[in-house]
Amino acid sequence: MHPQNPHQGRYDMAALVADLPELERFLTTNPSGEQTVDFSKNSAVVTLNRALLKHHYGIAHWHLPEGSLCPPVPGRADYLYHVRDLLGDKTEQVRVLDIGTGANLIYPMIGSQAFGWQFVATDADSIAIRNAHKLLTDNPQLAGIDIRMQRKAEQVFTGMIRDGEYFDLTLCNPPFYASQKEAEAQARRKWRNLKGRESSVERNFGGQSNELWCEGGELAFLKRLMRDSAHFKQQVGWFTALVSKDENVAPLKRLLRQLDAKVVHVVPMAQGQKQSRFIAWRF
Repeated sequence: MHPQNPHQGRYDMAALVADLPELERFLTTNPSGEQTVDFSKNSAVVTLNRALLKHHYGIAHWHLPEGSLCPPVPGRADYLYHVRDLLGDKTEQVRVLDIGTGANLIYPMIGSQAFGWQFVATDADSIAIRNAHKLLTDNPQLAGIDIRMQRKAEQVFTGMIRDGEYFDLTLCNPPFYASQKEAEAQARRKWRNLKGRESSVERNFGGQSNELWCEGGELAFLKRLMRDSAHFKQQVGWFTALVSKDENVAPLKRLLRQLDAKVVHVVPMAQGQKQSRFIAWRF
């Protein structure tokens, strides 16, 4: 993890339970005798996220529509700490555009509370947009976040970046999979890793169809995002996006060269056994 990420090491379960007592009923003990939660259960993962958001970021009320993506807080914070390094000495009046914020609103919540960044959060899903607005209502300290609905799902930045606007950063956590079948196969693999056996398809971190897969998968989505970014080269400092599959990096870098991006960085990240990365570019 980024050295400044506060989510280093094991969770302080006692501190988390003190802030959110209902977490206690999800606690269990691992083979090493340490307290943890059952990460195969969506309800346990959601409750742990609520405790982390309350304890570290002062978000007292966090809720999701049933089945929505429940992103792991430490990993999402790690992305933000790494992209902050792109800004150099700039720490004040940072404006960030979050593409596909989802019902969870995770990046704007963490980024606004940890760094004081100003956020515009976009999504094409009406249920996600309604829940994001409800989170702002329930947590007054988030009132400065601007939520915009992308009514043309085939577009990314177009319609979301307005004339005269400037953003220091853009963020995106793209759909990983190319189909529902691919997403469900991955869910079964994760369950086997957690439980050592097969199960019915239950995604412990949830996720609606638009959050998990799209035609062409991650590569097609990111290529579309990059082509659209070229139209806003004067209005954005750094474009960034997570890339889950290492094999997608090379074709994305080729496309950015074709689009005449002046600088391209691929930044590796790691949370426990999970290896990930994000790509950043500017024109």
